[in-house]
Amino acid sequence: MPEFIQQLPALIGVIVGALGSYMAITRGDRIRFQREQAARWEERRLAIYTEYARVLKQSVTLTYRVAAHLGNDPHPHPLSPDEAEPHFTEAADARDPAGEALLMLGAPDVVDKARVWVLTVIEMERFLRDATRDPDAWAGLLERQRAARQGYYAAVRRDLTLPPGHSGQWAVTGSMNTPAPRGD
Repeated sequence: MPEFIQQLPALIGVIVGALGSYMAITRGDRIRFQREQAARWEERRLAIYTEYARVLKQSVTLTYRVAAHLGNDPHPHPLSPDEAEPHFTEAADARDPAGEALLMLGAPDVVDKARVWVLTVIEMERFLRDATRDPDAWAGLLERQRAARQGYYAAVRRDLTLPPGHSGQWAVTGSMNTPAPRGD
């Protein structure tokens, strides 16, 4: 028995070391799992944010084309309201599931900014459905849409902890010396 008593501190040390090692490994695995899970959700949110922006931008491009047909916009590929109507319907149909996914996984600030952007786009569509011919009013709507889009992208970057990005506004030129009236 005295031999056992002499070995007891070493045995206790081995047990404590094994328990400590087990706890450290378990904690490390849990932290790694949480980190990987957070990265997966971040990738999913980025995909949803990107898809929402893509379908909304599809609507915006259609509005530019119809506005060009009505004389409100310099877009080089005008489209009549009648020709555009099925495309508007398709774009609106694509917006709904993208918006639902955004509501489900998006950060509240991103969802709020998305709402501002989509309401501005809907206002642009209404402006064109009324066949309004007012380039100045159209220019005001474009500025509001660009600001709303920029607000959405800024909220996305904040949510995903990305650095600030480009505003997305640059001059598109027809020739090297002549700036176009619209950037985007």
